[in-house]
Amino acid sequence: QGRAYSAGVSNNGVYDRQRAVRRENDDKGRESIQTKHGKYEVQDIYFGTPHSRSGCLYQVSTMTVNGSMKLTFHPASPIVGEETNSKFADAFVDLLEKIANANESDKSATARSGLLNIPEGSLSLAAAALGVFGVAIHAGAWSEFSSNLALMKENVQNPQDFWDAFNFWVFFAVGHPLLQPILWISDVLHGSPGPMVFDLVPATFLMANILFIGATAWSKEFRGALNVAALSAFLTYVGAGLDGQAGLGDFNLQLNDSYQGQVVKGCPTYDEVRQPSMDSFDLEKYQGKWYEQKFHDWTQFKEVYDTTLDIKLTSDKKGWIDDFGVKGPAPDSAKLSWDKSPVANGAHYFMFGRVDENDPPGILREKGFGVEFPNYIVDVKKDPVTGDYTEAIQFQCLDRGGVRVFEGINFMSRNPVMTDVEMKAMHQRAKDAGMYPFGASEEQMHMVARRGEDEPKIDNSWQRMWHAIGVDKVLELLAESIEDGGR
Repeated sequence: QGRAYSAGVSNNGVYDRQRAVRRENDDKGRESIQTKHGKYEVQDIYFGTPHSRSGCLYQVSTMTVNGSMKLTFHPASPIVGEETNSKFADAFVDLLEKIANANESDKSATARSGLLNIPEGSLSLAAAALGVFGVAIHAGAWSEFSSNLALMKENVQNPQDFWDAFNFWVFFAVGHPLLQPILWISDVLHGSPGPMVFDLVPATFLMANILFIGATAWSKEFRGALNVAALSAFLTYVGAGLDGQAGLGDFNLQLNDSYQGQVVKGCPTYDEVRQPSMDSFDLEKYQGKWYEQKFHDWTQFKEVYDTTLDIKLTSDKKGWIDDFGVKGPAPDSAKLSWDKSPVANGAHYFMFGRVDENDPPGILREKGFGVEFPNYIVDVKKDPVTGDYTEAIQFQCLDRGGVRVFEGINFMSRNPVMTDVEMKAMHQRAKDAGMYPFGASEEQMHMVARRGEDEPKIDNSWQRMWHAIGVDKVLELLAESIEDGGR
């Protein structure tokens, strides 16, 4: 009759809720027993259940009397020694006290919400309602995305290929929404009035942060609502990206997205987009520094500026390195804080690829973030005198199972600035190449902001702080280690 565990609790419930024994010839039935009987009152009841029935070495028997829980701890002594029994009892009491204190904390938090006249759960429900609305307005895009994702998973034979492509999408789908509150907080920081602390942070911003942290710590209701609101905002922003409403140039997330109402599936072949200007293409002449003018590419961020690509072949001509230089955020993206950023004076990251001897000239195999995809050089413009390449159109495309996961288009020039006439001519060449359905039209591309080649290096108290703590050195070492690792 014993049990398979060595500790147990026998809870007989609330004393006042027990049914009394029905007395003989009593037609009223069984009533609840009472703690008061005339001048007598039951104050405490302690009892013990037999070990012979429970089979427990450590047994606790309990009953609640007058709102207080009465506990009797009765171990199987002398089977277990007194010292061991004492340690177990102390640990059990300590656990009960922690539970009791936690409950008191919850009651205190509820009382604090009451002081603010906020019904419990109302803020979280309001935030959740906004989140549901945010998802609902993009419901069609979410449904289309789910269908394409299911189709991709069904058509891809190797599950790893599916997950690599999906993780690639997730990485940037998450990265863009996370950047937005950072930029907003930065502008709030540097736009706050009042005296400066160490010539870096306004005192009013510090006080506001203290109040915010205090409110978050003080109110469980506020914490919960804040978490729900953050998730709601995130899902709404991603939904806008799937719906093409969050910036077609840098956050057009939909799989197999459409153009002018027509769904465009998969990726084109190189021959379908390659232009006659690529005849006799010389990859060595393509090396060097390029200034990115426009892009349609969700692996990039519209908040950066002065983007450059410095392309060079490896010594054996079988690989290539793309030194991608950016500054950020752009002045128009964060009007008050752009020059305070640790990368305001620039940062570099590297993309690596290979030159496959089986590919025609003009295809570079690009690898990054766990996936490899072709980088088509679709069109180049040549200097009529020297024959050097002065403009170029690149097109990257990744599909899995007939579903296009990513497309990237870059308009590049050897000059930092292009005229409107030159830009329109480049759009026309991209249209002739059949690239408009993939994002090369004017309304689907983002213009890269430029501060100017002759502008002085940014120098202020924030830049001096980043330098003092070695951020610039860390960025340099990181860039060098990435470059060396990709050789």
